[in-house]
Amino acid sequence: MDRETERIVWYLLGATRGGPMRFKILKKIMSTPGNRNSIANSLGVNYRTVQHHLDILLKNGFIMEEGAGYGKTYFPSPKIENNFMEIQELMRKKGLLND
Repeated sequence: MDRETERIVWYLLGATRGGPMRFKILKKIMSTPGNRNSIANSLGVNYRTVQHHLDILLKNGFIMEEGAGYGKTYFPSPKIENNFMEIQELMRKKGLLND
């Protein structure tokens, strides 16, 4: 993972209050892409919470969306897919990932 990507990952996932939720959403999307409702249900959180974090992840190129309207499906971007193991390791080193 290049240095700039590492800085963005750290800022969005580790240095902000919403980082842990964004990381959970990324992990969910890595295993099973889905729409906002399915992601919210699987994580047991409010739809609007997921909507807010998906918008941030989308704006920063961490995820991609396909489809339109309510059925938009979210997928990890190639940048995240290619670096997800390194992202998890970074989160472990910073004490933000316990598994």
